[in-house]
Amino acid sequence: MQHIVQTLGSSDTMTEDILKVFSNYDGRLSLDKLYAARAAAAAAASGGGGGGAGGIGGEHSMPASPPLPPPPAAAAAGVSAAGARPPVTSMERTVRTLDRQISQFVAMDRLIWADSADADAFLEAVDDLIGTVQELDAAGTNRALLDRADELLSRCMARMEDEFRALIERPDDAAPVVPGGFGSDASDEEDDFGGGDGYGDEPIPIAKPVTDYDVVIDALSPGSIANVHQIAKRMVDAGFGPWEELEFDIARWIPAFNMVFRILIPSERRLCDRVFDGLAPFGDLAFIAAVRTQALQLISFGDAISSSSRAPERLFRVVDMYEAVRDILPDLDPVFSDPYSATLRAEVSTMCNTLGSSIKGIFMELENLIRRDPARVAAPGGGIHPITRYVMNYLRAACGSRQTLEEVMEGDLGANGGAPVAVDPDRPTSSLAVHIAWIMDVLHKNLDTKSKIYRDPSLASIFLLNNGKYIIQKVNDSELGVLLGDEWIKQMTTRVRRWSVDYQRTTWGKVTTVLQTGSPGIGGLPAKAMLQKLRMFNTYFEEIFATQSEWVIADEQLRVDIRAAVEDSVMPVYASLIAKLKSSPETGRDWFIKYTPEDVVARIRHLFEGAAK
Repeated sequence: MQHIVQTLGSSDTMTEDILKVFSNYDGRLSLDKLYAARAAAAAAASGGGGGGAGGIGGEHSMPASPPLPPPPAAAAAGVSAAGARPPVTSMERTVRTLDRQISQFVAMDRLIWADSADADAFLEAVDDLIGTVQELDAAGTNRALLDRADELLSRCMARMEDEFRALIERPDDAAPVVPGGFGSDASDEEDDFGGGDGYGDEPIPIAKPVTDYDVVIDALSPGSIANVHQIAKRMVDAGFGPWEELEFDIARWIPAFNMVFRILIPSERRLCDRVFDGLAPFGDLAFIAAVRTQALQLISFGDAISSSSRAPERLFRVVDMYEAVRDILPDLDPVFSDPYSATLRAEVSTMCNTLGSSIKGIFMELENLIRRDPARVAAPGGGIHPITRYVMNYLRAACGSRQTLEEVMEGDLGANGGAPVAVDPDRPTSSLAVHIAWIMDVLHKNLDTKSKIYRDPSLASIFLLNNGKYIIQKVNDSELGVLLGDEWIKQMTTRVRRWSVDYQRTTWGKVTTVLQTGSPGIGGLPAKAMLQKLRMFNTYFEEIFATQSEWVIADEQLRVDIRAAVEDSVMPVYASLIAKLKSSPETGRDWFIKYTPEDVVARIRHLFEGAAK
């Protein structure tokens, strides 16, 4: 404190300098809080009518301090109002404040958890930062500020990881020092060891035999467990350990696994066999002692991946790991042939099976993801929904590992000793095909639910048409076609045709009805009735064109087919009506014809280009 006073000296800005010193010292003494406390004290003093000689022990009161300058936030707002720089939003001020507070903790050269007050303040700041990041991410309006907050959160997580590890490995380092603790009382020591007998010999401790084995030992104290739990909770809330990092680790794990199990371990086996030739089982014991630790490290990583989140995007890396382990299993039999290393071979096989189970779980999670996809937002213009693109492209990519997936779905690898399951390319009824067909059924039900969002039944039919056609295209040009089979494709094609018919009926049915009169034919109608029908057609046609010109049919051929079907249903009756009106003696002139047949065809051929323009 004396050093602080000497540094500050005596100046007109001493009050402000002191505030800055203490605000930089600890997040709990932030400028905002100190300014608020100072303002409250000043208000109380002015309103209380005096002060006198109060104070501790009758000390003289301090002279009144000069007025405080405005806090940084207020000063920034004042500058902004003057137009010198853009206004600072409340979210920006929050990030700046959190940056100041957290940076002090991150830069500490001692454990934060060595001081419980520091730990509480740090956790509070981290909670505020996590909430701020989530709010910025949801708003999506200030990417630069979100990146800054993310970078600060990454620094927090790196420091929390260090604190977590220290609390686990060296819990005593984080324990606060308690004055007069254990070993400080010399009289107790003398009483325990019989001191004061005049001989001065140190007692020899004798361990008592353990007779009760019903004992549970806590590796960490309750306080350390609570601290570690608080850190773990924040790391999980912040999304610590993104999949991208694990992908990088897996990319390194696969060649390391191959190197160890294909080269190093067989080489160690040959060396032990030569050194201990004729001295079994000493060679086997030496071999397992030399390789077990390194092998278990690789196996534990595979087990960790198997038991981690089964998000769909993890499938491809898990398949890579599974294939690496599966391919090496047959080569391990001669290496781990003795009874001492057979268990290690079994652990590798078990890891392979757990990776296979993880692959199955990922497919189940894909189904759940489709089911959970909300039916709140409709695809614009009835276009292809993002969930359809995601699922179909995902399944196409997954079929690149079709043989491996067939093998996993057929059963555990350990049952056949590592031999790949034969895949019949013409057999569409395999377990993988059943899984994919089920996923497609879940997707179809999800799309059917989403189609009900559209108030216009015609637009709902267009939505189903687009997505159904997209599904058929992706199935036909990939291994999905082989897995699902021709019968499934025929059924899906039938659905698409039905949706096309539904669209034509709901949209153009009333138009063709207006143009037709039934027996004995429209030619028997008087000219006045025919003119009324023509006006109704014009009204309907304009409404349809105004609405559906923004709709979209993504597939060009499907768009051409739908337009052609509309022309085939509308143009014959419309052209017939126009011809009869022109030939009627009551209407010899054509000034009343708003749309010629050519005009109607031209407009029909410009439908469904909303997203293609």
